[in-house]
Amino acid sequence: MELRLLALYPEQMNIYADRGNILFLRRRCEWRGITFSYAAAGPGERLDPGAHDLIYIGGGQDRDQRVVAVDLVDTKRENLTSAVDDGAVLLAVCGGYQLLGHSYQLGEERITGLGLADLETVREPGERLIGNVAIEADLGTGPQLIAGFENHGGRTYLGDDAQPLGKVVKGFGNNGRDGREGVRRDNLIGTYLHGPLLPKNAWLADRLIQMALGRGQASEPELEPLDDSLEAAAHESARKAAVD
Repeated sequence: MELRLLALYPEQMNIYADRGNILFLRRRCEWRGITFSYAAAGPGERLDPGAHDLIYIGGGQDRDQRVVAVDLVDTKRENLTSAVDDGAVLLAVCGGYQLLGHSYQLGEERITGLGLADLETVREPGERLIGNVAIEADLGTGPQLIAGFENHGGRTYLGDDAQPLGKVVKGFGNNGRDGREGVRRDNLIGTYLHGPLLPKNAWLADRLIQMALGRGQASEPELEPLDDSLEAAAHESARKAAVD
């Protein structure tokens, strides 16, 4: 088996320990004997929709996010849409999550997004939404807790055709009002949780690996269990920081 991962804009969208998320996926594959291949696509570079089964985009500074937003629409939207429609897993965190929607607001500027999910991100009066956060999510294996950290000025609102990734247990979530966090559409996942996300939630990393390896297959593979004592401690620490 081989996990083929593509990182979008790793030099521009990497301020929330995004490389740690990718390294964690690599290690969990290698520990199981699963081949892990890594590719990156930056500004001006197109992607092959059939060449990657897991696509990752992280968060960036406002300046970089403006550049990335324009490039995504101009050079990657069509093939990225094809990849998602064909079952590729897409994980977008924080600023990357905001890029999934129809548009989002940076300062006084309203920027066109990918339109891969029915959501809008806007600026509203009030402080940034910052703090430890926990949500309950079900990615097909029953409800489980995802713990992390959020830090965003934008408020994201899901449209009628969008489903949240999870329900807020503690924290602000998408907008601090409706109790919803993130978005999910088939194998597309967007979330404000970082810190980094996957080392704090090993079960989520494994679920993404399963979903990606199952692309185009009759069923998802069973993953060999690992000794996750350290990972469980990291998750429990993140959970306590958010909930207790």
